[in-house]
Amino acid sequence: MAMIVQKYGGTSVGSVERIQAVAKRVQQRAQAGNQIVVVVSAMGKTTDGLVKLAHEISDNPNRREMDMLLSTGEQVSISLLSMALQELGQPAISLTGAQVGIVTEAEHSRARILEIKTDRLQRHLQKGEVIVVAGFQGISKTEDLEITTLGRGGSDTSAVAIAAALKASCCEIYTDVPGILTTDPRIVPEAQLMAEVTSDEMLELASLGAKVLHPRAVEIAKNYGVPLVVRSSWTEDPGTWVTSAPVSDRPLINLEIAKAVDAVEFDTNQARIAMLHIPDRPGVAAKLFGEIATHNVDVDLIIQSIHDGNSNDIAFTVTENAATQAQAIAEAIAPTLCAGTDQDLSDVAVMSANDIAKITISGAGMIGRPGIAATMFQSLADAGINIEMISTSEVKVSCVIQQTDCDRAIATLCDVFDIASSPMNATPAALNPEDHPPVRGVALDLKQAQLAIRHVPDSPGMAAQIFSLLAHQNISVDMIIQSQRCRVLNGIKTRDIAFTVAQGDAEAARLALSSMAEQLNFGEIEVDPAIAKVSIVGSGMIGAPGVAARFFQALATAKINIQMITTSEIKISCVVPETQGQAALKLVHEAFALGGEAKVEVPA
Repeated sequence: MAMIVQKYGGTSVGSVERIQAVAKRVQQRAQAGNQIVVVVSAMGKTTDGLVKLAHEISDNPNRREMDMLLSTGEQVSISLLSMALQELGQPAISLTGAQVGIVTEAEHSRARILEIKTDRLQRHLQKGEVIVVAGFQGISKTEDLEITTLGRGGSDTSAVAIAAALKASCCEIYTDVPGILTTDPRIVPEAQLMAEVTSDEMLELASLGAKVLHPRAVEIAKNYGVPLVVRSSWTEDPGTWVTSAPVSDRPLINLEIAKAVDAVEFDTNQARIAMLHIPDRPGVAAKLFGEIATHNVDVDLIIQSIHDGNSNDIAFTVTENAATQAQAIAEAIAPTLCAGTDQDLSDVAVMSANDIAKITISGAGMIGRPGIAATMFQSLADAGINIEMISTSEVKVSCVIQQTDCDRAIATLCDVFDIASSPMNATPAALNPEDHPPVRGVALDLKQAQLAIRHVPDSPGMAAQIFSLLAHQNISVDMIIQSQRCRVLNGIKTRDIAFTVAQGDAEAARLALSSMAEQLNFGEIEVDPAIAKVSIVGSGMIGAPGVAARFFQALATAKINIQMITTSEIKISCVVPETQGQAALKLVHEAFALGGEAKVEVPA
């Protein structure tokens, strides 16, 4: 007999007929001998309607009262579904988050789960009852027992957390689409279903706007090794499995506020090649990395910062034994990059450094938690360690530092993030391409803005002060790139730092930084809200030269200029003009042959 947790979203229970259809599906699984817990969202657009009512009363509703109001939506769903199951002769009981024992922080509208007391769940399951649970809600640990809600994606989070607490065989997420697709089918109808995806890949895709699963749910699945499957509510198709590596017993206390960082990794087998003052035009990155790929040189980090006039810089890292070859390729291709432009070849500089190390913090809990990167930067600054390159993803922050500082950096970060030990190599081994294709999916984010700070003094602690300031304003930063080009102003070496935030946070970020510009002695702050971030994700790109080149070439063919580049081991992201975002997504999806003949229809 298997223990199964199922979750049905708002459209799946959006009418009496749909609730009855869900009840039949649940009953069939129960009659097959399974113990079933069902987590449901509010019916259809109920939550939107409740929010509208609140705003008719108040322009700025009290967050506690909003939790009280919004939690009622799920209570309607659970009671109706429980009744529908009882009508079919299936014993069932509906329970709110509080009755289930979902204990959370006392943070209204965005609470995280501390623990789930499973005693009552176990009692009802032993009696053969299906338990229908209100997703999205819990109760605070304080003596006042406040009703709390978990924020966006809360029902996904509730379901996976319950599966972890009960040590369920699997957690099934039922939704409008047949599973997890290679990209957004509303933009690319030829998007195809993935049979499986790793939790690391899904964390990147979920954070990049694949709305099928919320990153918090994937984080719990990864941390507790919960097998997760995403299926259509309307068919019996197998869906997409999200796989996680087995984990040893992990405490279920502080379930969702466990360590944000669970590893400090380092790699001393790194060399950096930087090309400075190359033309800022479409095709430059494609030519450079295309040539590197033809020589079968594998590239690790790639960063391209914001343009300076009509030129830009690109820096990348390779293994030490490939450094001489990579530098020779860069020097040989430099004249072709300048051909047909007014760029003076004498301005182009190719620099290399073999005395570097890459140090990385990683953890699924980093998503949506402002201040993690700032803590890393501050810790390195406090140890007197200067950061030479920064590259970020949703679940990793990597810094290139001097190799002589590596041991000190490791000790510092392990201490700050309470990590017992650090693995030697931050770059995993190459995977079998048959099991792990180089690219699983392509994502588009149209809701970010780019900020650039010019002429930041190049000294330990500057990045820490900038990003700590933003963290104090509760502003989450996504991409962070520090330029390779140094400019001496008034005898001080400076660099530019560029980063992206949610569009809604751009003005607050600009104001916060402007208030500190004179104190920190940096220059102009530029804001560009009209950007799009296009990303490819795939664990199979590790040890597969040419993936970045193919990505960049797809954009170059359509004369789409790349404004920023950042990478992790399993993700490459490019910032392009917002008006070209959808076109870029389609081109990149096609370049990696991810489409098919069948078209997926997504309900409105």
